[in-house]
Amino acid sequence: MDHSRPPPIGFELQGADSANVTQIDVGFNHPPPQEVTPSTQPLYPNPHDQTEVPMPPPAPIGFEGQMENSNGPNGTAEADDYKANQQKTQVELGTGNEEEKLNVTEDDNEDSSLLLSKSPKKVINEIATLYFRDKKSKIDYILAYEDEQDEKKKERRKQFQENLEEEGLILEFEEKENSINKKTSFIKIHCPWEILAKYAEITNMKMPLMENDMDEELTGILEHCFSYLPSPFELSKDIIQDEPNYFTAPFNRERVDQFIIKDKATFFTNAQRSKIVYEILARTWFEHDKKGKKRIGVSNMVNNGSYTAAFPLHDGRYISEHSILASGKDNDRHLLYETWAKPGVWYKYQPLDHVRTYFGEKIAIYFAWLGYYTSALFPAAAIGLAVFIFGLATFMDDKPSNDICDPNGAGNFTMCPLCDARCTYWKLESSCRYSRATYLFDNYGTMIFAIVMALWASFFQEFWKRKQHELEYDWDCADFESEEETLRPEFEAAISNRRTHPVTKREEPFVPSYSKCIRYGTTLGIIVFFLCVVLAAVFGVILYRVVISGVLYASTDGVIKSRATIIASVTAACINFVIILILNFVYGRIALFLTDLEQHRTQTEWEDAFTFKMFLFQFVNYYSTVVYIAFFKGRFVGRPGDYNYSLLDKRQEECDPAGCLIEVCIQLGIIMVGKQALNNFKEILLPKIMVWFKSRKAKNEEKKEDIVYSRWEQDYNLADQPKMGLFDEYLEMVIQYGFVTIFVAAFPLAPLFALLNNIIEIRLDAYKFVTQWKRPMAARAQDIGIWFGILRGISAVAVITNAAIIAFTAEFIPKMVYRYAHSEDESLEGYMNYSLSVFNVADFQKKSIPSEIPPEFGNVTQCRFRGFYEHAGPGEYQFTMAYWEVLAARLAFIVVFENLVVFLTWLVMYLVPDIPYKVKMQMLRENFLSKEALYRAESIKLSPMRGGGGSENGANITDRTIF
Repeated sequence: MDHSRPPPIGFELQGADSANVTQIDVGFNHPPPQEVTPSTQPLYPNPHDQTEVPMPPPAPIGFEGQMENSNGPNGTAEADDYKANQQKTQVELGTGNEEEKLNVTEDDNEDSSLLLSKSPKKVINEIATLYFRDKKSKIDYILAYEDEQDEKKKERRKQFQENLEEEGLILEFEEKENSINKKTSFIKIHCPWEILAKYAEITNMKMPLMENDMDEELTGILEHCFSYLPSPFELSKDIIQDEPNYFTAPFNRERVDQFIIKDKATFFTNAQRSKIVYEILARTWFEHDKKGKKRIGVSNMVNNGSYTAAFPLHDGRYISEHSILASGKDNDRHLLYETWAKPGVWYKYQPLDHVRTYFGEKIAIYFAWLGYYTSALFPAAAIGLAVFIFGLATFMDDKPSNDICDPNGAGNFTMCPLCDARCTYWKLESSCRYSRATYLFDNYGTMIFAIVMALWASFFQEFWKRKQHELEYDWDCADFESEEETLRPEFEAAISNRRTHPVTKREEPFVPSYSKCIRYGTTLGIIVFFLCVVLAAVFGVILYRVVISGVLYASTDGVIKSRATIIASVTAACINFVIILILNFVYGRIALFLTDLEQHRTQTEWEDAFTFKMFLFQFVNYYSTVVYIAFFKGRFVGRPGDYNYSLLDKRQEECDPAGCLIEVCIQLGIIMVGKQALNNFKEILLPKIMVWFKSRKAKNEEKKEDIVYSRWEQDYNLADQPKMGLFDEYLEMVIQYGFVTIFVAAFPLAPLFALLNNIIEIRLDAYKFVTQWKRPMAARAQDIGIWFGILRGISAVAVITNAAIIAFTAEFIPKMVYRYAHSEDESLEGYMNYSLSVFNVADFQKKSIPSEIPPEFGNVTQCRFRGFYEHAGPGEYQFTMAYWEVLAARLAFIVVFENLVVFLTWLVMYLVPDIPYKVKMQMLRENFLSKEALYRAESIKLSPMRGGGGSENGANITDRTIF
């Protein structure tokens, strides 16, 4: 299990300020080869000076020793102590060989809004700041703090840094005098080889064993043929090369010669190095609390203000002065910007292997899922658009709509008042526009599209499972959760009870059953309470709709009266959207507190519990009003002469004679599009506004001398990843997935809006990660976690809701019953007369009689209303036979629809294997090679006992250069 699993990507708290500044750094991707005497080396070496200082010899392969930092300060001292113990060479700015300097002026295009000099050509000298001063020890992590006079924080830092050195990490200090703001100090952390190897073995980190020799022979025929066809979506092979494909095995120091180690400095990637360092940082203690328990973790040090930030470094600048085609990449960050984050490459495939190498598996698998989901939306969006275009092309031929719009036909029907007293009679013709708009989303294509989308959801899930298994294997995280994941540091620190684990037989903390019951019971009660708050907010919106509808219908303005339903729907949807945003903000903090209270054993368990709480709340928050309009509005209003006044003695809302579907569409459109627009504003415009404001402020801070701007300070001034990080990104997409699937029968354009949003979203997220945010900790993940189960749940709910929308909300079923059971020529001629019942106005309740009746309605004796009721006779105002026929047809449609979709879904699951054949074979081959390597290693050990040299059995699996 991987010790480096952080408090999840997206759940950690970081505390630095988010100023956006000029990023100027050349940095070295590899240490330079030559050596010079340390005394001749300045404090900040020239970036083009290809010299380095001597280093102690590397530790032997046994790795038992710990390297000592002979050049850097003792990690137990603050920067002030280090200043007293070591003489520093001052940086000479504005001098030296100009050809060896790399200067950036106002003309540079990377964050050039922040310029720190008073001269006409404002110059900032670059320095190589990806390594320690020895130019050999790579910086794996940075800690930042402000040198305040708080003794308690100083003591915490001192203890923490002493403990880090005891763990084998090497620390080097940068005083606040070397920073631009003159108040922030930095601690650079380097992890030596023996510590990396030790933790790689502890965490079962899989490393390259031999090159994959099965690629070509297992490639499918179609895949092989398509590989020769040019594609505008492929990234140029001149810019980005495929990552090497290796068989891997868990790292073991005793079998180090079995692994492909060409260079110890590059054997572990930057992401792997930072994961190991973070694991040490997360488990190192810094003080004892009042109960004597150790307080641990760099996250707590950031939260209590002892450090202002903790982060790994980016690889350098993301913009180069040279063309990447002509000169190649400057560093991995530059490569990702040019091939992934740059707006101009929005139509290209994502370089997922390189994203994984730079940011880790957890972030890479999010982008893999988002890209796969976006690709799957193309056919869904095309079909949805076709359904909408079909509605546009045929809405003038819809007979019920034409009848409503005909003043000499059904449009001349006198309709019953829509509210008590203040509302009066009205002509059905006034609902003409409403019925036309409804037909755009309620036509014969809707049912077909709903079935297609149910199948689409099944195909998407099954094929994503295949893709996910492929990524799990390629990225060596297939067994992460079962074999590599360790206990959460917070869990170990907080729980005092211990027991022997039944599987590992190791002593570890555990939570007793009675304590779990208390914790989960408390959590459940609070969750139910807040879900009731959400429902109360929905009730308030419903009440607003009832009141505002009455007010609008009573208006003397004919325009307002004719558009009362639309106005009420739009304003209620906007109010509901604002309430949703407020409740999301509040509940996010409640869910975080409750999940911490439950004390989950592993980080995956913690994430899953938090995710479930947040999704449950947001599901109710976003969808409850839509569910009310789709399935409850107008169902319990009663009928003229017997209205339902159970809602605070208010008469409930009615649906338009054309149905409530257009109101569902309005609600979905405002919430879905509004949510996406707000997110894009936060991700595009808001950062730009903040950057402009901060850059204007920085320009006013005039400097009299040139500034040395280190890589760590450039990254320190980048924005922190939001506290919920990838969780918010996943939640946004999953809620969107709900809109695309659950209510697609009411809003066929949902997939199109989702597709357009996601094309932008992928590049926006990439741009943020590469250019705007500090480099996050590279966390590992096996899959998208509990989100896949949530997607399955949404898809199952979608089958039910779409069947119910078509059956009960849309007019599809009543029209079909009329066409084939009552129409003489199987047309919809006379459908409006069939679907509207007749009421004698003399039977009105006293409170329902209109207070003012226009002259044109002075002699009204009957009015029409929506429903199937008898008009006269002993069964007056009872349901007609047509009502029972339609109800039976609706229920039968739901049963047939759901069983058809379930069968087709099962068929897809049966026909599509979860793991591709190629991946199965590669997994078997890798297991075989891993066992073979273990056997040969054991043979080497036993060969001296047998008197043999072991040269034959002990040969390496493949020829390679070791070290």
